Amino acid sequence: MAQHYDRTAEDLGNIVMLEHVNRKSQFHLPTGDPWVLRGAIGLVTPDRQALLKRLDGVKKQLAGTKFKVAENNDYVAVTCPWGNRFNMHSPDVERFGAINLGMPYLEFDVPAGTAKGIEKFYKKLFGAQTKLEGNGSGRTARISVGHQQELRFRETERKIPAYDGHHIQVYVRDFSGPYKELKKRELLTEESNAYQYRWENIVDLDSNETLFAIEHEIRSLTHPLYARPLVNRNPSQSQQYYQMGGDEWDWELPRKNERLPDVPPLPGPSAAAYAKRRATRMARAM
Repeated sequence: MAQHYDRTAEDLGNIVMLEHVNRKSQFHLPTGDPWVLRGAIGLVTPDRQALLKRLDGVKKQLAGTKFKVAENNDYVAVTCPWGNRFNMHSPDVERFGAINLGMPYLEFDVPAGTAKGIEKFYKKLFGAQTKLEGNGSGRTARISVGHQQELRFRETERKIPAYDGHHIQVYVRDFSGPYKELKKRELLTEESNAYQYRWENIVDLDSNETLFAIEHEIRSLTHPLYARPLVNRNPSQSQQYYQMGGDEWDWELPRKNERLPDVPPLPGPSAAAYAKRRATRMARAM
């Protein structure tokens, strides 16, 4: 039976990369009063036992803070000294793609009844790939913000703390389209520079009522910092145990790129020439 590639599987939508939070991402760690994300940060780390050992090593120094560690089958739940929550997963290609060390998702706690409007906001205004999952408590809007990365907005009945000003940053292909709509709705919070602007309130597109607040730093693909190399330090390196060339931690697992065996040749007057050229490439493993 003829096989066909699913070309939609590699579509990303308009938002192409989540780079930082105040997958291949970074944290900004400013000084001053602490900021706390209202939800959880999903991280993948390659060695659960090594992670637990490191966390145990700082337990004594962080006594008296909000620092906490709890294990479950899915992840290690870590709370930082100021109250930020981290879900520390092991690599899982089926769920997170080929991430060995990275940030596959941010999950926000949002008021009941807002997930549908949030999903519509990102889909219509930003052209993002979106999903709406579940019913009742726990209903979740899932917004693609890059390859195997997403924002999750999960409904909760719990009281949600007031927003304290923390932010996320994403790159978008269509830079001016969302800008025009945000400006029309008076949602812009900063005209940063030629390559960047900011906005904060996610609104109901029909009423313009605020559904949730989280500042977004929006950058164009022409931003000078787009796709710059980010270095992850290998925490197992020390003076007592050191591997030359091992300072940087690989963030991605190997990914397969195999050809399907029975893809039919493309039709047309040059089909025979294309087939011959393809056979030559495959023979040379190109």
